[in-house]
Amino acid sequence: MAATSVTTFSVRSPTSFGSKVGLHSQSKAFGVRFNSKNCLKSFSGPKSAASFTCDLGSSFLGKEGIAALRESCLPKAQKQSHGSEYRLQPPESYKVAILGAAGGIGQPLSLLVKMSPLVSALHLYDIANVKGVAADLSHCNTPSKVLDFTGASELADCLVGVDVVVIPAGVPRKPGMTRDDLFNINANIVKNLVEAVADKCPDAFIHIISNPVNSTVPIAAEVLKQKGVYDPKKLFGVTTLDVVRANTFVAEKKNLRLIDVDVPVVGGHAGITILPLLSKTKPSVSLTDEEAQELMVRIQNAGTEVVEAKAGAGSATLSMAYAAARFVESSLRALDGDSDVYECAYVQSELTELPFFSSRIKLGKRGVEAVISSDLHGLTEYEQKALEALKPELQASIEKGIAFAQKHAVAAA
Repeated sequence: MAATSVTTFSVRSPTSFGSKVGLHSQSKAFGVRFNSKNCLKSFSGPKSAASFTCDLGSSFLGKEGIAALRESCLPKAQKQSHGSEYRLQPPESYKVAILGAAGGIGQPLSLLVKMSPLVSALHLYDIANVKGVAADLSHCNTPSKVLDFTGASELADCLVGVDVVVIPAGVPRKPGMTRDDLFNINANIVKNLVEAVADKCPDAFIHIISNPVNSTVPIAAEVLKQKGVYDPKKLFGVTTLDVVRANTFVAEKKNLRLIDVDVPVVGGHAGITILPLLSKTKPSVSLTDEEAQELMVRIQNAGTEVVEAKAGAGSATLSMAYAAARFVESSLRALDGDSDVYECAYVQSELTELPFFSSRIKLGKRGVEAVISSDLHGLTEYEQKALEALKPELQASIEKGIAFAQKHAVAAA
């Protein structure tokens, strides 16, 4: 982060994460005084709630997360008549529900979402053991209020008035288990949860994490259609982990700063359906055919890499929670009016002949504002072949999900 004439700034706040960052939610605008115009441009703290303190260049979110969050503050800055004083309008705050909050992904995800200044209420749901998770998280001195909901009888209450629903519920992968092996268990879990979402918060953004995402997102879409509330712009399969892995592996391979690396990942969220477009990496990188193939295979098999390394003790829970929290934060920024939010996600799409496809999208207040088609232009021969190779498998997974939902059709609300 570039140096400026001011290294720290502060606004009174009774709440603090520690000596570096503090957040406190209020409803009024507030003033921040800087010694130079350039100070705001190099602000590296989390997106403002109503007040905060932050050392420039440091944040609990890290540089990569700050690069995007920093920009979301700028549209709300209004220069005052004194020349160097800005008023930052506080962002709105939102209710987030995490369904499956007591699980391996749900717990770290809940912690990360609890840290967001854009969240006013965090609703945690699971079939058991969620009360303790909520009690634990409620001790964190961040503004959002934590509420717990246990079992099917409390699911409806959990969802009332929620803006973003995140669904990591389901069984994890075990050694030797493919994502397809998860289908029969997780398909029914997702179906039941999405039915409740359709009834209680049909306008919410819905983030599907439960695997196999290639099938569970089409299941969710069919359930919402059956309920008469389907909005394809608000249903997302969270594939952010594939992007996070691609960025990390490419940066390591080419000795680049992680904050600079962005690799679009398209297709689906399992095995060969995961297609990192290495030729579209920013900044541009030079890869031999062998390097490109090695990276692609590692990105596609990264989940298995973690499952095997944990030797029966779990799957990719921490990295998945991190990636999901990033997508939640992006969604909240979009809801809050940030006009420059882009992520890769698995959504209903006309980008290919497949009804669902993961690609870079632009997020806005109403969900998907645009599907970015340019990433699929000018692919290398290797990438083009990989794209054609993934289509039959992804189509089969989509059809499997649709068939399941139609077989277990629900009545309209």
